[in-house]
Amino acid sequence: MTKEEILQIFADTAYVRTGGSEEEERCANYLVEKCAGMGLAAAIETFPVETATVRRERLTVDGREVTGKGYLCSGSGTVDAPLVYLPNTDPCSRQDCKGKIVLIDGHIGYWQYHELLDSGMVGFITYDGDTHYADRDIDRRELRSYVSKGRKVPGMNINAKDAVELVRAGAGHARIELEQDETETLSRNVVLDLPGRREEYILFTAHYDSTSLSQGAYDNMTGSVGLLAMAEHFARAPHDYGMRFVWCGSEERGLLGSKAYAAAHEEELKKCALNINLDMIGSIMGKFIACVTGEEKLVHYIEYMAAELGWGIEARQGVYSSDSTPLADKGVPAVSFARLAPHNTATIHNRYDTADLLLAERMEADIGFIQTFAGRMANAALCPVGREMPENMKEKLDYYLLRKREKK
Repeated sequence: MTKEEILQIFADTAYVRTGGSEEEERCANYLVEKCAGMGLAAAIETFPVETATVRRERLTVDGREVTGKGYLCSGSGTVDAPLVYLPNTDPCSRQDCKGKIVLIDGHIGYWQYHELLDSGMVGFITYDGDTHYADRDIDRRELRSYVSKGRKVPGMNINAKDAVELVRAGAGHARIELEQDETETLSRNVVLDLPGRREEYILFTAHYDSTSLSQGAYDNMTGSVGLLAMAEHFARAPHDYGMRFVWCGSEERGLLGSKAYAAAHEEELKKCALNINLDMIGSIMGKFIACVTGEEKLVHYIEYMAAELGWGIEARQGVYSSDSTPLADKGVPAVSFARLAPHNTATIHNRYDTADLLLAERMEADIGFIQTFAGRMANAALCPVGREMPENMKEKLDYYLLRKREKK
C-alpha cells in the first residue's frame, strides 16, 4: 500500500462514525469495498447494541441554563436537587451526596457510580473538553449497561469551561430534565479470512468506529489502515498459519465489537494461536509500544526482535484498553501495538483527531515492523507463544472487566 493510498483512505473516512450509526455502517461497507479492490472477499457480521434518541435535555443551575448533553441510556425523568462538586469520591466525601446531584471530574466508572448511588446520589454531571481550547464542544456520552446494571439516574455532560465556572461561582442547586427513547440497533464487524496451510490461525484486530466528536483518524483509522495493508501483503505472501482480519465496530462504546465476536466465535478461538491488535499507530510524534496480554516470554521476544531490526520499542506485559482484551479473556494470547503520542502533540476523542496528526512515512514504518513480526509468527514451524494465560494476566483481566476490584 503506497503513501498516496494510505492518505486517500484517511480522506475518504474523515467523518464521525459512532458505534451503531449509519456512518459506522457506511465505513464498514467501505472496508469491504477496499478488500474487494484487492481481490479479497470480506463479510459483515452484525450484532445488537443499545442506543437512545434524546427527545429533551436541559440543565439549569441556580436558575441559569447551562449547555449540556444528556447521557444516553441513563433513563428519563426530572431531578431537582442541591448540587455538590466531589473532587474526591472516597467514603468521607460521599457523605455529602445524599439527595444531591453530583458533579465529578472525568468519566463515571462502575465502582464509583454504584458507591455514589448507594450514598444517595440522585443525578450526576460530568465534563470534558479543555479550558485551554477555543471550542466549547461536549461529547455525547452514555451510561453503559455494564456500568448501570439497570440502576439509572439522569446524567448530563458539560464543557470543562462551564464546570469551572459553576465551581468558582459556588453553584448550589441544579435541575436535570432528560427524556429519551432507549432501543437497540445494529453495529458491525468486518471479517476477512486468508487460509493458511494449518487449521490454526492468527487473528488481527483493529476498530474503525469513532466517538461522537471525532473523525477518529489516529484513533483508530490508523489501525484499520494497518490491517488493510497487511491483508494486501499476506494475500500474496505464503503463510503456514491462517489469518483472520476483524475490523471491530463499537469499540469506543465498551469494546462491544470484539466482545460480540468473541462470544459468536468462542469455539473457533480454540484454534487461534495469537491475536495481534492495532490501536493508534502512525502519529508524527510519540513512542512505539507493545502490550502483551500473555506470557512474559513474548515481551522479551518482541524486545529482541526490535533490537535485531534496529527498531525502538517499549514492550511490557499488561492489559491494553482495546479489542485485544475480550479475546485474551477467552484465553487467546494477545499483543497490542501502538504509537502513543504525547497529549500536547496528538489528542483523541475530540475534533482534533484528524489526519493532521499523522505521517504517511511513519504509518509505513509502523506497519512494516508489525508485518515483520506477524510474518515470523505465521511462518513459524510452531507458533512459540504459550496458550496458557498467566495468573497475573487473569487477575488483570478480572480487574479490567469489573469482576474484581483492584485495591489501591
